[in-house]
Amino acid sequence: MADLGEALNVNPDLLFLGGGNPAQIPEFEQLMASELAAIAADEEQLHRLLGVYQSPRGSETLISELCSYFQHLGWPVSEKNICLSSGSQSAFFMLFNLLAGPSECKQLGKILLPMLPEYLGYAGQGLGNNMFVGCAPKLSRVGEHEFKYHCDFDAVEQALRSEHICALCVSRPTNPSGNVHSLETMHRLGQLADSNAVPLIVDGAYGSPFPGIVYDEQALAWQSNRVFVLSLSKLGLPGARTGIVVADEQLISKLSSVNTVLSLANGNLGPALFESLLKKRQLDRLCAETIQPFYAKKREYMLSLIKANWVGLPYRVHRAQGAFFLWLWFENLPISSAQLYERLKARSVLVMDGSHFFFANASTSLHTEQCIRLSYCADDEVLARAITIIGDELKALYSA
Repeated sequence: MADLGEALNVNPDLLFLGGGNPAQIPEFEQLMASELAAIAADEEQLHRLLGVYQSPRGSETLISELCSYFQHLGWPVSEKNICLSSGSQSAFFMLFNLLAGPSECKQLGKILLPMLPEYLGYAGQGLGNNMFVGCAPKLSRVGEHEFKYHCDFDAVEQALRSEHICALCVSRPTNPSGNVHSLETMHRLGQLADSNAVPLIVDGAYGSPFPGIVYDEQALAWQSNRVFVLSLSKLGLPGARTGIVVADEQLISKLSSVNTVLSLANGNLGPALFESLLKKRQLDRLCAETIQPFYAKKREYMLSLIKANWVGLPYRVHRAQGAFFLWLWFENLPISSAQLYERLKARSVLVMDGSHFFFANASTSLHTEQCIRLSYCADDEVLARAITIIGDELKALYSA
């Protein structure tokens, strides 16, 4: 994290392919600039933005708009099913510790991650130790240079039998791999959650219904015993720190109480901007016509760079179904992914060492030491230079 912070704020000359910061999309930022100008020019709106605390659940007017939006999608929710948080990261902190904190009998519950690798930001969220149980994936090779992870349901069922599981949690699309769990997989996970009387948490930071950075779209419906955690960050507002939780009324009530203790009230900027998008019916069109095509084009560009520059190298790219990352697997890599990370950093290329994303599984394999994650949010020139340097390092390693 120190390296990521330095890359963004201290050493801008690094070729930054790490971290989860969204790309700068001019059309989106221009739209937000016009909304900010309109707010600043209206005395009442400006006071609401700068001088008013929100309720414990967050902006009531935004929650009302969200309720209408979700109902239009066919989600059977009311305003009592929705609350806001200061970013989805804080929402997960509250959820994990509410659901899996020490019980009255002092037994620490566990959060089950059905398929690793999984979002690194979950690690360290527990107030107790060893809160997470992760299942290693099944893996299939696809063609010469692709592969795909699949959920190992035998491992999931074994974990449910042997551990004190209080909730299942999946990101969809998955950070880091860009995997999108199929509707069949999600249905089966939901059945397992229901039969074990625990919720299934779905992290939709990159997916549907917004920001919709999904290339093989398979939209999910909300239902009881599901918890959806959404965010405005990947829409293009990471600085606004706004998360959205959709869950049953009892859990939302608890989240609101914890929200009050932790931060008193959520910020106003994200809700003010997002409420405007919903009221003007701009959100779906913005996602479909601007945001998703932007990232789809960036994905294709990076894949073309890899294909052109890494000829003869034993690499595989996880089938990129969503989010804005490529997950690379280098079979028989002569060094560990951590060492590759350091070598690339020495050449001013910052990536993510893939071993960290397997944090919730005690077992190890060579595969966990052979992967890196690349973001394709940077400018095309940065991507081209970085892919060339990574290719040079790999060629030197494999030919040594």
